[in-house]
Amino acid sequence: MGRQPQPEIADQLLDRCTDHALAFGLPDRLEPFVQATGVSARMLLYHFGSRDELSVAVLRRARQRQLTSFGMLLRVVPGEDYTETLGRAWVSMTGPDGKSFLRMFGQLREQRERSLWPGFRRLATTDWLGPLETGLASIGRAGSSTMVLAVIRGLMMDLDATADVARVDRAFHELLCSLNPAAPAPPERG
Repeated sequence: MGRQPQPEIADQLLDRCTDHALAFGLPDRLEPFVQATGVSARMLLYHFGSRDELSVAVLRRARQRQLTSFGMLLRVVPGEDYTETLGRAWVSMTGPDGKSFLRMFGQLREQRERSLWPGFRRLATTDWLGPLETGLASIGRAGSSTMVLAVIRGLMMDLDATADVARVDRAFHELLCSLNPAAPAPPERG
């Protein structure tokens, strides 16, 4: 009789592979995952079926982490103007903690979306409309969620392409001021 699948082992391996992919990008070979987990390629294939199935599992786990992390940043904070919340979220999402998600999912959009995760681009856009609409409703701007999301996504692409943090942060502050003329500037990066 063969071994029975052990979900707790697969879950631990998936966490290690996800950590590796967030740190270095999604590999196009199995070997980086082998090195990151310390198990054989055969063991990874036993638990996940194929390299592509493991890659999809890694993407889904990373996406869940991103939704949790960014979702917490975008939630309404009682007693705080939502533009201040957005400013803090912006700095975190475009800083070291958020860049790993943006790099990996940008890589997916550019190279493999059709083969690994059909429909990812749509999902990666529409997932954020609800939290933004809820937050913006707290300042009477719920109808601005699509515009705010589009500007955020565009500024993230600009930042990725140019690395001009100061210019892009100023543009983000202009967005905040369009929502609330008294919006504070995003917190200093540090």
